[in-house]
Amino acid sequence: MHIMRKSLLVYLSISFVLVDAFEPVTTTVIVGATGFLYPLGKKIYNYFRETCNDDWIGFNTTGLEKDLERKLFGQHIASRVVLKGVTGFMNNKSPKKPLVLSLHGSTGTGKNFVSQLIADNIYKKGMTSNYVHLFTSTAHFPHPSQIDTYKVQLQQWIKGNVSSCPRSLFIFDEMDKMPLGLIDSIKPYLDYYDNLEGVSYRHAIFIFLSNAGGQNISQVALDFWLKGKDREEIQLKDLEAALSLEVFNNKNSGFWHTSLIDKNLVDFFIPFLPLERRHIRACALAEMAAQGLPLDEEIAGRVADEMIYSPKAERVFASKGCKTTRSKLDYYT
Repeated sequence: MHIMRKSLLVYLSISFVLVDAFEPVTTTVIVGATGFLYPLGKKIYNYFRETCNDDWIGFNTTGLEKDLERKLFGQHIASRVVLKGVTGFMNNKSPKKPLVLSLHGSTGTGKNFVSQLIADNIYKKGMTSNYVHLFTSTAHFPHPSQIDTYKVQLQQWIKGNVSSCPRSLFIFDEMDKMPLGLIDSIKPYLDYYDNLEGVSYRHAIFIFLSNAGGQNISQVALDFWLKGKDREEIQLKDLEAALSLEVFNNKNSGFWHTSLIDKNLVDFFIPFLPLERRHIRACALAEMAAQGLPLDEEIAGRVADEMIYSPKAERVFASKGCKTTRSKLDYYT
């Protein structure tokens, strides 16, 4: 791309030097050609360089629906709520506030994966897009004593990036490890404001990921299993009380005593159910397909068998979900 631009500039320079050597009619032709080449070169340059426009950003409703259906296992509630929430927001040309999703559940149940699927179906470059920003609490905010500095940096980072591209996506991982009070610093950006200091945040998306609530969600799922009920019978209303109790009252939830809750700025609290052996097998097979390997049911079964399950007596739910599926699969392949 650099070579192309350099060649174009050299050509333009030569053209301007030659202008004085030609008759008026010839000069007109050359200048006209130069005027044509410059926008053409700019168009070619923008084709390869990511920009905040429809060429690089556009919501694929069907793609997200299919990805959630085919790639996410054991999460009928999360799939439905995510699809409904993201589709409604992206199809709204004049949203009143940014979309704010809070994903909760035990490790390995698909929270990060769903964030990736959302990014993949909005941004042409997916998670590698310049407009997708991932924050991990232990990496970006490791010292609670520096919370005041973090607040200023986080505000500046969000404001700067939304100024550059209104359709920005911010993902906050490990919310349960977030320094208390930090997330309150971005409350104004999630609220119902037309703009703040000339910047509108209404088209941005914020996703919070947390393990908080995982144990309570697992207990509800276990109760259904013990009663002989199908996990697909579990509805969002069955989990709301258990989830809210953990998220609102736990100091390690990342949302404890936060104004985001008081002001109802989180649009959807989305529970992720613990995964069973059959889901681990499905994850293993999906990973084989992603790596271009032949699907091997026997190996998928071995991977599932090696997982640690809880409770110890019943061995129903995989303690780490699908998180270590890839590493175990590498051992057998």
